[in-house]
This record gives sequence, C-alpha cells and structure tokens, in this order.
Amino acid sequence: MKGKTIALIIVLIAIAGSIYYLESGKASLSAQQPDTLETEGNNQQTQINSNESRQALTPYRQWERSLTAEDRKRIADKEKLYQKVPELAGISGYLNAPEGMKISDFRGKVVLVDFWTYTCINCIRTLPYLTEWDRRYRDEGLVIIGVHTPEFEFEKEYDNVKMAMGKYGIGYRVVQDNDYATWKAFGNRFWPRKYLVDADGFIRYDHIGEGGYTETEQKIQELLMERGARLGNMSTTQLEDKTPRRQQTPELYAGYGFALPRGQDIGNPGGMQPGEAADYLIQGALKNDAIYLNGRWQSNEDNLEAKEGNAAIMLAFTASSANIVALKQDTPLKLFVGIDGQPVSKEQAGDDVIVGESQSYILVAEPRLYNAVNGAYGTHLLTLAVEREGFAFSAFTFG
Repeated sequence: MKGKTIALIIVLIAIAGSIYYLESGKASLSAQQPDTLETEGNNQQTQINSNESRQALTPYRQWERSLTAEDRKRIADKEKLYQKVPELAGISGYLNAPEGMKISDFRGKVVLVDFWTYTCINCIRTLPYLTEWDRRYRDEGLVIIGVHTPEFEFEKEYDNVKMAMGKYGIGYRVVQDNDYATWKAFGNRFWPRKYLVDADGFIRYDHIGEGGYTETEQKIQELLMERGARLGNMSTTQLEDKTPRRQQTPELYAGYGFALPRGQDIGNPGGMQPGEAADYLIQGALKNDAIYLNGRWQSNEDNLEAKEGNAAIMLAFTASSANIVALKQDTPLKLFVGIDGQPVSKEQAGDDVIVGESQSYILVAEPRLYNAVNGAYGTHLLTLAVEREGFAFSAFTFG
C-alpha cells in the first residue's frame, strides 16, 4: 500500500511539474430579553413577594433587587444610548457551565460573548487572546461565554467541542448553539465575532473577525474599571498577532452544499457531482485557488469522500500556511503531504505533519482542522494522497 502511495505521489509530482500553471492576480438584534427593570424603585430593596420568598432568587433577580434609585436612573439613561444584550436561546449543550445558564446571570460583571466554531482558522487565531484575557481578568469581573455555532455537521457533537476546548486550553464557559438560535438573536453573520456587555447588560462594543486585540482589551479594561475594578496601569496583552495581512487564497469548501452556493467548485472538468461518486483525472493546466481530485471521490453535502485508496488532491494556493478540515476515521489513517513537487520538508511542514526520510504525512484521527503547510509566503502547489478509502474533508483554509 505504501509503495503504491509513494508511486502515485511521484507520478502526480511528475504531472505537476509539466502541467503546473499558476495564474496571477489574486487576492451581527431581536430575542428574548431579561425581565424589564421596574422604574418605581427607591433606595430601599423592593419587598420580595411571598411566593418568591419560598424559593431561591435567580442571579438576575438578586441583582435587580439590589438596585438603588441612582442605579435605575443610570440604567434608564443607558437605554437611550445602547442596545440590551439578547439572551442565550436554543442552547443544546453546556461546557464548563451549568445547564440553563443565562447571560443575565452575570449582571454586575462584564461579559464577553464570542461566536466561534472550532474548525474556523480565523477563530483559532483569536483563542490565545481569549484564554489570556480569561486568565488576566476573571478575578476582576470578566466573564467570557463562547457561543459555539457550528459550520459543519460534525461540529455539533458535544465530545468534539470538548476535545477542541482541551486542545486550545479553553477554561471559560462555552455553550452549543447548534440550531443558530442565539446567532439569530444577535443578528450575527460572522465567525469570529465578539460582543462586550457592561455590568448593566448593555452591548458597548463589538468586533468582527480577527485583529483589533489591543482595542478590544482596552475596552474590557474600561468596562471593568467602570464597575469598580482597580486595574492601575495594567498593560494590554502582548501576543503575536497572526491575522493575515497579505493577499491569500480564500477558504475553499469541499461539500457541494457549501461550495456551489458560494460560486466554488472543484477544478476538474464536469465539476462536483452532488450526491454521486465519480472518477476524476488531473489533466491540463491547474488554476489557482481550486481543488483538483484524482481517483474516485463521493460528493457529499458537506465533504468530499475518497472511495478508493491512493486517491489524491492537488491545490495551487497563495499563502504561507495551508490547513485542511478532515473528518474522523474509524481508525487513524495517513494523509501524505507534498509541496511544490517534493514531500513537505521539516522547514515547510505544518504543526500536524510527521516528517519522515522519504515521506511526510498527517495522521488523521479526529474531526478537526489539520495544519499541513507552514512555510514561506508565496504561491505553492499542495499535493495530498490518501492512505485508504473513507478519508473525507470539508474545507481548506489558509494563513
């Protein structure tokens, strides 16, 4: 099997050497709200009615009943300026969080709501900042709630999200928004997107996408000090900002349900055959930013699945790193990696590549994003060959 794989790679590389042609010129409110505050309150705590006195008050009710007349006036003034944060809706799973948790449980604290999904490379690049902010400001009154809204079907699995949280060191609260109910309540359209909510429950800042880390952290500090935190002259977090600054290949989807509506398709003549298995052959010039297939592949709604061993993928991309979102296998399998006509070297290999003397490969064992290439910025030809039938992937992303 290995001999056949290596032989196929050599043949593909030879083909690539002769036909490789690169084209130039590239490159989030309606929802259920917390109970409305009473406006007739005075400096004394509102009397709890006999029914409520027989049961514990929710955190929101405790906060509400502690408000003074001055507090209520401040909140009334804010209502003229800011939008109240929507509540979590349609949550199917809670990680590092009690079931039924609400944003309103944290009135009196500053809340950062982060929409993410665990195979999104843009989200992944923001996680070091989120985990560091959680470490630095948790005791000062910051609560981070990660709203995991999945893009692909396998990202809905509780254990998969839990696995990703362990991989990226996420210790803050995460909820699963599998049906997009919270996403829709916020009117969101992006991964990642961060909303900062002040101690009174108003959205004071939001940021779409990567970057803006210093600005976001300064706003966190401002809202914490507004609620009484003594931060002194605390500096902002200094981590490497990996937000791409140069032109690069866009995210490429493999499933017909994702690719075709976006105007994407594989580069082979005839393109994808939705719901069908077809034999593909790489021939002619390869265009940039398009997935090419060799061998027999099944076109599924959210992935492409190899129907035979030694099936291959070729892709001409522009970036410094390339990632593939691959699905879990019954048993781990090898995905052989080549770059620019050679097995990927140690200097070019991504974090998930095992570099050997004659071949380099990724061991696909979990449904997640795998880093295949991480080298010099430029236009490169990626070649992947699968060890056996059953391998499936959902997307390529770049950085």
